[in-house]
Amino acid sequence: MENKVAQSAVAPKPDDDEIDILEILVFLKSKWRFLIIFLILGVIAGGIASMWMRPAYSSDILLQVDVKGNKSVKALGEMGALLDASSPSEAEMQLLKSRMVLASVVEEERICFSANPLNKMDRLLHREGRMDLEYLKIPKSVSQAGMKIYARVLADTSSFEILDDDEKVILKGVVGETYRQPYAGDSLIVCVRSIKATAGQMFLLAAIHPQIAVAGLLKSLNVAEEGKNSGIIRVKMTHKYSDRVAEILNSVANTYLKQNIEMRSAEAKKTLEFLEEQLPGVKAKLDSAEHKLTSYRHTKGTIDLSGETRVHLQKDVELQQKLLELEQKKQEALRLFQAEHPTIRTIEQQQAKLRGELAKQQKAAAKLPLTQQEVLSLQEEVEVNNRLYTNLLNNIQQLRVVQAGEVGNVRIVDRAYVPIKPSKPNRKLIFLGVVFGFLLFGCALVLVRRMTQNGVASSSELELATGIGVYGKLPLIGKDTVNNVLKPVVHENPDEPFAEGIRALRTALEFSLMMDKDKVLMVTGLVEGVGKSFVSINLASSFAMSGKKVLLVDMDLRRGHMFERSHKGLCEMLRTDNYSDEYIEKVFENFHVLASGKRVVNPGDLLGKDRFGKFLDIARSQYDLIILDTPPVFQCSDALLVEKYVDHILCVLKHASHSMESIQDALAMFDRSTDKPLPKAFVFNKCERNRSGYGYGGNYGYYHRKY
Repeated sequence: MENKVAQSAVAPKPDDDEIDILEILVFLKSKWRFLIIFLILGVIAGGIASMWMRPAYSSDILLQVDVKGNKSVKALGEMGALLDASSPSEAEMQLLKSRMVLASVVEEERICFSANPLNKMDRLLHREGRMDLEYLKIPKSVSQAGMKIYARVLADTSSFEILDDDEKVILKGVVGETYRQPYAGDSLIVCVRSIKATAGQMFLLAAIHPQIAVAGLLKSLNVAEEGKNSGIIRVKMTHKYSDRVAEILNSVANTYLKQNIEMRSAEAKKTLEFLEEQLPGVKAKLDSAEHKLTSYRHTKGTIDLSGETRVHLQKDVELQQKLLELEQKKQEALRLFQAEHPTIRTIEQQQAKLRGELAKQQKAAAKLPLTQQEVLSLQEEVEVNNRLYTNLLNNIQQLRVVQAGEVGNVRIVDRAYVPIKPSKPNRKLIFLGVVFGFLLFGCALVLVRRMTQNGVASSSELELATGIGVYGKLPLIGKDTVNNVLKPVVHENPDEPFAEGIRALRTALEFSLMMDKDKVLMVTGLVEGVGKSFVSINLASSFAMSGKKVLLVDMDLRRGHMFERSHKGLCEMLRTDNYSDEYIEKVFENFHVLASGKRVVNPGDLLGKDRFGKFLDIARSQYDLIILDTPPVFQCSDALLVEKYVDHILCVLKHASHSMESIQDALAMFDRSTDKPLPKAFVFNKCERNRSGYGYGGNYGYYHRKY
């Protein structure tokens, strides 16, 4: 009958592999006090973190790249095509991020030098000062030794002093002046551009290598093209000072524009130098050809050329001029490409074709009279050299104009502005993020702790393993101490879920375990801290409230704590064999308590004799129920000594805290202490709320919402 009743009171066990979100939420709700602590810590940490972050200001510049080339270069025709070396946007963005540009910006804007404020409270309260450096040189021996250099603002905020690690003053100075001070076997050089700080504020001075500064600047720049193949490049940057972000971005734009113009002017300059080198040679050839023609005419006299000869001459001159122009193109192209490049190959093919036509012309000229051939040759040489010389002069003049008026293929559309408001941090987002993070960490800690608990939590599992019924599950309440023996929960707060659980436990004991002749119930536990005494007090109080006359005996003779240790009780009664009522306290109607009395060293001498049995015989005749609150079975043998005098055993287990092996060991100890096993029952104490909303075991969940 015992097992049937126990099994009928057990709810079906859910699948352990299922993750029930509602169950997790209900469990977290039961730990709200613990989570409140993490919430408070999160609010404090979030407030500090959001205030600690320095404001940062963002700005940008907008550049336009003319990917189709420069109009001034187009005006040169074929010569301008050679000079049109404009790059697409992707190439221009890479040039913009090159060390060629950024190194100049680092040097111009003094990015290598920094003065960082040190006072943490000033940072937290957003009242940090600022110091800008024009120049700083720290001796290498100081940096290698890990020593630091500091600056402190004096009462006159335009003056300062430089300190070492020992706060020894190295030098004093004012804004705008450069100071050189012998220090550490070298010279310390410093020049402060400006100071915006209060007196006494400290700054850490640092000078980094230009390469490191260039890498840092490159990392802080965000260069991207607006749209696809639009030729519009936007450069963004964030800095802790609003004016500095605008200065640095504008310096980047100016430096890039300047170097773009210089690079394009350099191409025109190189071409101009090449043409000027060729000009004297062409002029010499022209003079020589004219001299030969003049000498021949002086010798032979004036010779009239026939119409056929004139056409032949004109065609030869045109072919020779085209060959010279192609040769000029080839020499220019060889400065940009290898000899195997398709452009070079194309020019060479064109030259071969022209040479073929010129050879045909020469064969045709061989049929003319000898005098006509000689004059034709001399006249052709003069015409070719004259045209070549004239073209060189025209190209040189045009290139000089281009070099003087070159504007590059990039222009600045928008310059950087000084931002009014910081772009970050988002203090509200940081605050909420930190608070949520702490709360999430608290929830994770609670859930991990629950998952790592390997104690028995299922009543059906315990009943199947031991064959003993679980008669109740008592909820965890705020603070279950045993110092409230005079005010039990079931008496003072009968609507509490714990009180309802005690009443359900009492009903189960009366219905399935205890008969009229059974009057002695021993309440024990496995270890200390399971709430055994608290359960005993409230169970005794519940029986008393139901009309039974109950005696609760504190059996912990070593350190009983239902009353003060000076209070006389069981120890004095057993020593003196005085079984009168003078040691018994009446709490309220039908509820009496016998304290443990003064502490004894070896309570086994008192409990192992017939004195305790005699006491129980007398108490049986006076009370309807006697509840013995014994010490934990694993910590002392007192419970095993009195087991032979009792009728039933109620073992209090802390929910999810005991292994099945330890429970079975305790049951084996009880069975070995008596000739005949006694009826036993379990009760789970300090249970968490379950997912059903009907409380702890299904007997008193009506009060769940109030609790």
